Amino acid sequence: MAFYRQAGTIPPKRHTQFRDADGALYYEELMGEEGFSSDSSLLYHRGIPSAIVDSAVWAIPDVATVPNHPLKPRHLKLHDLFAGDDAASTDVVTGRKLILGNNDVRISYVVSAAESPLYRNALGDELVYVESGAATVETVFGTLEASQGDYVLIPTSTTHRWIPRGDEPLRAYVIEANSHVEAPKRYLSRFGQFLEHAPYCERDLHGPGEIPVGEGTDVEVLVKHRTSQGIVGTRFVYATHPFDVVGWDGCLYPFTFNVKDFEPITGRVHQPPPVHQAFEGHGFVVCNFVPRKVDYHPLSVPVPYYHSNVDSDEVMFYCGGDYEARKGSGIGIGSISVHPGGHAHGPQPGGVERSLGVEYLDELAVMVDTFAPLELGKAAFDCEDPAYAYSWVAKQAVEA
Repeated sequence: MAFYRQAGTIPPKRHTQFRDADGALYYEELMGEEGFSSDSSLLYHRGIPSAIVDSAVWAIPDVATVPNHPLKPRHLKLHDLFAGDDAASTDVVTGRKLILGNNDVRISYVVSAAESPLYRNALGDELVYVESGAATVETVFGTLEASQGDYVLIPTSTTHRWIPRGDEPLRAYVIEANSHVEAPKRYLSRFGQFLEHAPYCERDLHGPGEIPVGEGTDVEVLVKHRTSQGIVGTRFVYATHPFDVVGWDGCLYPFTFNVKDFEPITGRVHQPPPVHQAFEGHGFVVCNFVPRKVDYHPLSVPVPYYHSNVDSDEVMFYCGGDYEARKGSGIGIGSISVHPGGHAHGPQPGGVERSLGVEYLDELAVMVDTFAPLELGKAAFDCEDPAYAYSWVAKQAVEA
């Protein structure tokens, strides 16, 4: 998001001497994307940001996947993954369970009440949707406050930690990219400003607040990265705390965006999924299906028509309301439906007739469409409803 921000204290000219009250130099760090060819920010540290005293293997949470073979649609009940007392000792970073993934994106779920370690994802941006609960997210750029319905976008290699707050655990749906996550290009001017037809704008993006200050030496930071052998983890030990930034400016930083600020685009007849798009990464898109007035042609059919995902897999995470097209399938709040390429899908039997004359849909879902096949993590099998793939036939038999 190329929108300039400035926080803390910075010198009037970049790449020049900047000293503290005692005359010691601050250390300038350029954090930039695409090899100095895209968005960046300049951060000013009290200590040397490269100063590590140890590097060891961090055994990351299981990222193994298997193909969706034989091919079938799936219903995954994420709320079955964590028992009631699991959250107390689970954190958002090390406790996440992989549901789906491919070489472009991984989708995980976690229920947490514990503070996370300091963490940095060097593979790509993380887009975390807060299903319920609340958290403070401390980053080197500043502090974000996140609550129900917020997306939290953490740029690649941003050191941060999650601190759940409140009486209920934090339920988080984690989308990890192997790329950067951005607003769709069709929403932006050639200079990067949101255009008038976009369903959200700059006012809806909330950047970091006060810059946290950390104290201490020999501070651990968990780093997720890649090697020729795949995704791995390293445990760095820094000589001084990485939360030592006195100021920064630029166009690269974390932010939150609440799904309630997404303005739905509607029409006389049913609108296709691209009108619901909120973000895009390499090989995938993220869409919001929010409460909205629906089609107003006198013969309109408000629920989706049956469609074949010729070039993509479709993943819907049901977060609120009652998704009209899936009634009778067993899907509810906290469910995921996986509709893979090669399979035609659409409303459950009876869904089309029930929707006729409906003027408003009270539903909330986050959709991820990928352009390469998704594979299944172990957690997907731990929470699958095996009857879902055959629910269209079973429902027809009951009605007959």
